[in-house]
Amino acid sequence: MFIEPDIRGEKRGWIEVICGSMFSGKTEELIRRLKRAKFANLKTEIFKPALDTRFDEIKIISHDENAIQSTPVDTAQTILLMAQDADVIGIDEAQFFDEELPNVCDALALRGVRVIVAGLDMDFTGKPFGQMPYILAKAEYVTKLHAICMKCGNIANYSYRKVSNEDQVMLGAKDAYEPRCRKCYNEES
Repeated sequence: MFIEPDIRGEKRGWIEVICGSMFSGKTEELIRRLKRAKFANLKTEIFKPALDTRFDEIKIISHDENAIQSTPVDTAQTILLMAQDADVIGIDEAQFFDEELPNVCDALALRGVRVIVAGLDMDFTGKPFGQMPYILAKAEYVTKLHAICMKCGNIANYSYRKVSNEDQVMLGAKDAYEPRCRKCYNEES
């Protein structure tokens, strides 16, 4: 994809969403798209929620250990302030952002920015997570990625929490979560 000029020569923006369960490759795909944009000499800015320090304080790092520099922010509005003159904005772990994120994505797209958002579409209980349903509804392009069920090997789109904790937000990786298909997820939930 590229920044497409409209008939008046102005650049047109849009929202792309990469969603799925944990371990489905969302961050990997976000990094791939952002690196391609950089290769095309587009000005990119990458943001992640400040609370996500699982792998690194600043970098976005996939489970496969691919990494890209990012800017940790506390609120979605901060992205608008820091995203001046960018052609492409990447936002990782979007489910952890506040309720302003869909509006921020809209404002950026209206400025002519390509906005690429990655995040979990469902929490560990199988319910829509954070602002993701609102961003999905506004997006021009949606990519739903799947993991492989750790129980049976089928396509997985649920994030099964292996530890006892009822908080919606609980940072963790393979120690706390595993991907499950619908059948295996519902057998143990």
